[in-house]
Amino acid sequence: MTSESTAPRVESPCIKVCVLDRQHVCIGCGRTLEEIAAWSRASLDEQRAIRTAAAERLVNAKVF
Repeated sequence: MTSESTAPRVESPCIKVCVLDRQHVCIGCGRTLEEIAAWSRASLDEQRAIRTAAAERLVNAKVF
């Protein structure tokens, strides 16, 4: 059995384009400011959920 501390981590969606829009969502990775701050403490399941939500935000983003 693999403990969570030795299990592989979920790769961060950060692409080093750290700019927040008016809704406090990063235009590079799609995460909210709260999700960015919580990433290192989040469980694997939470990280997966954050990545999914961030990807959906980027797909639905309106770029002007």
